[in-house]
Amino acid sequence: MEHLEAYRAAGGGKHRANKPTEARVMNRRLLVAAAVLFAASVANTESKAQSGPFAALAGNWSGGGTVTLDDGSTERIRCRAKYAPTGPAMEMVLTCASDAYKFNLSASVRAEGNAITGSWTEASRNISGVIQGHGGGASFEVVAATAGFNANIALRTSGSKQTVTMRADSQFRGANIALSR
Repeated sequence: MEHLEAYRAAGGGKHRANKPTEARVMNRRLLVAAAVLFAASVANTESKAQSGPFAALAGNWSGGGTVTLDDGSTERIRCRAKYAPTGPAMEMVLTCASDAYKFNLSASVRAEGNAITGSWTEASRNISGVIQGHGGGASFEVVAATAGFNANIALRTSGSKQTVTMRADSQFRGANIALSR
């Protein structure tokens, strides 16, 4: 019993292992500060990666629409798009398919002011060409061209919704696509 009273008097009635030491408190504070600093740097890095003329497009999108074929018939299509902007440049992939029709459009574009230039490839038909146009923020209008083919492409983004409209002078007449994140 004497032993228990001496123990309580020495430790204020508490076991020392349960009492946080100054070193543990300081380590916890440093750990919390490091976590906050890390989170702030990641958020800052993400916001820098998402800045530039293509920032509103960043990420993965999906949806559907219609494609009008060269014979005038229309088909419903399902689409997926991925946009990867890096400052004034962007890589993008748009894949759409119906029961009888498919296209895989990829492009690499760059903005200088509101002028857009770049290149594109349509993998299923093994064709490629150049892109020229204008835009910024949430609205772009470009022409994708190669020998024997021109397509006007308009892309509009509003929050988590996006529309892509294509009008072509050959091969297929156009497409109207609605995407969301």
